[in-house]
Amino acid sequence: MRLLAWIAIAALALFLLDRLALWAEARGWLYYRRRTPSSSSVGNAFLELQSLLEPSKREVVEIRREEHVEAAVPGEPPPHDDEPAPDGPA
Repeated sequence: MRLLAWIAIAALALFLLDRLALWAEARGWLYYRRRTPSSSSVGNAFLELQSLLEPSKREVVEIRREEHVEAAVPGEPPPHDDEPAPDGPA
């Protein structure tokens, strides 16, 4: 009878852990069952690790962050293919 009680407790604990992980996934804290990370986010994570080991890669990480911030600026239309970028060559 004790073995059956321990199995029930373990099953309940696993169920609650699953629900906790799904809740954290819904908040965007981790990838668990419903979503998979995009290849760009995995690549960025590896680039961050590589920048710790090789300081020359730090510049690439900083450039990517600047591009991400510039892309997120509201109110500015994206540049057209036939027009140069506002901060590009004239």
